[in-house]
Amino acid sequence: MKRPSELAHEEASMATLVELTSAFEGIASMKIAQTKNQVLESTKFFDRLWKIYSQMRVDSLFTFGRDVDEKPLIDKELFIMITAEGGFSGDIDQKILKLVLEEYDAEKHDIIVIGHHGAIQLSQRGIGFKKYYKLPAKDQNINVVPIVREVQQYKAASLFYAEYISLMSQDVKKISLASAVKSRAAAGEDDDAEVISEETYIFEPDSFAVAAHLERSMMQISISQLILSSKLAQYASRFKAMTASHQRADESRNDLHMEFNRSRRAIKDQRLKEIITGIKKSTAGAGN
Repeated sequence: MKRPSELAHEEASMATLVELTSAFEGIASMKIAQTKNQVLESTKFFDRLWKIYSQMRVDSLFTFGRDVDEKPLIDKELFIMITAEGGFSGDIDQKILKLVLEEYDAEKHDIIVIGHHGAIQLSQRGIGFKKYYKLPAKDQNINVVPIVREVQQYKAASLFYAEYISLMSQDVKKISLASAVKSRAAAGEDDDAEVISEETYIFEPDSFAVAAHLERSMMQISISQLILSSKLAQYASRFKAMTASHQRADESRNDLHMEFNRSRRAIKDQRLKEIITGIKKSTAGAGN
């Protein structure tokens, strides 16, 4: 059995771990609340843009905001992986990578990675990627313009990301960028809305350029929202991991405290036995 001093030192160390996991748990919980609010705000702004865009009706196709004189498109599908910046996202990034590899073909796909952890995972497997971007540290004013420019060079683009379902449940998904934009617009559709045309409004330089600008803006919002969704899932995964770690650390601390008490009691019992044995020997010697 360990000495009480050793057990007391281990218990103190475990108490520190309990405090740390509790702090990380609280931080993750706060980040979840903040990110949820940010997603709601960006959704409201997206709905306003889509309402204007749908009222213009300049084209039935969503052209990703490309210019009319755009150079020929790359005949591949662009995969955009949204992963964590570090390795504290649980097994989410592994699931995203698995989903990507199920469909990836170097002849048909190019990969752009958002998040350092995803770039490391691809490199470890010897899979090349076109570009890598750091996962934005802030949840506001996310600059996705470089990513939109990359998307505009391809015929199709899909995003692989983590979706927040609940605090204890997260999933990984693939969605085409065009579908991502339209799915966010579905809730805000208004069939009775006024039609905006060149007969009633003045467009500079023309209605097609304005529509392309709106498409780029909505793409930026959609990609930003998917990044926020991934961060939300990562925060939830981190919260779940920290909650489990906190519980295990607390249980270990309680076990160490019980073992500490047993060790102290064992030492006291041993000393008491030694005293009783000494008394018996003294009494026996006096009797002789």
